[in-house]
Amino acid sequence: MNHSLVVVLIASGIGYGTPLLYASLGELLAERSGVLNLGVEGMMLMGAVTGFWAVQRFHASAGVALAAAIGIAALAGAATSLIHAFLVITLRASQIVSGLALTIFAGAAGLSSYFGNDFNLAANPARHTFHAVFPADWQRWPIVGPIVFGHNVLVYVSWGLVVLVWLYLTRTRPGLNLRAVGDAPAAADAMGINVAAYRYAHTLIGGALAGIAGATFTLAINPQWFDNITGGAGWIAIALVIFAFWRPELCLVGAYFFGALQDLAPELQAREIHLGPTVLWTNALPYLMTIVVLVLVSAGSTRRWLGAPAALGTPYVREER
Repeated sequence: MNHSLVVVLIASGIGYGTPLLYASLGELLAERSGVLNLGVEGMMLMGAVTGFWAVQRFHASAGVALAAAIGIAALAGAATSLIHAFLVITLRASQIVSGLALTIFAGAAGLSSYFGNDFNLAANPARHTFHAVFPADWQRWPIVGPIVFGHNVLVYVSWGLVVLVWLYLTRTRPGLNLRAVGDAPAAADAMGINVAAYRYAHTLIGGALAGIAGATFTLAINPQWFDNITGGAGWIAIALVIFAFWRPELCLVGAYFFGALQDLAPELQAREIHLGPTVLWTNALPYLMTIVVLVLVSAGSTRRWLGAPAALGTPYVREER
């Protein structure tokens, strides 16, 4: 029963979807403040390479080394997002151009690749990796075993993060202020809310979560380093925010759906089920998501119909009130 196609796809969808969930929650917080961050892919790759570097260099117990690696990956993602925040909030540069440039600068052909090659990270697998938390006996329970108990700690932390983000946006004063900044920054400013501070803070938080998402690849899903290890997952995460209507609980559903798609082709091949060029389709998915994202964020009427923050992508200048 636990080896049925449905159970395997659900369980693997949770595992493969976890980095998408972290990245999409970070992007959701940034976009709720009015900042569109198309540099998620670059931030994920920076988190992936720095997290992998840290776990190779820290001579400590597995728990300490992995915790430190996740922390460094988060810092790397936040530092990268600070560049984007400065350009689009302080200098009021184009958010689309800045994000795309950041992906090129930090992405597979840029800084992350340089670090990986300079430190020769591809030569060895990760020294420590995240493993399933619960005992093997629990993981063998029918259906719920592999789906609920067969995952590492990053998966369970992401579930709690979904709840925290939902509560933050709907039940707290700072969360309501954030929504006001994203929808009507001039009105929020008139109420005494520091628009720039909210945008900076949530863009950096979004970058930190993107860094953790990248480290999830190198420390849990595929514990090694090679160029472009994220495979365009950052673009899927950005699209997820749009398709989830900027709601964290729907980001979880979408992340696991796209995560299951990543494992669909290998599972079908292993079971000798042929449904056409599924490998080609899943490999092309990040590029299709890129096109979809750029089309949707460029069309103001489409954004409004989907329920996007009204000021998404629009710089705020106080003197223009």
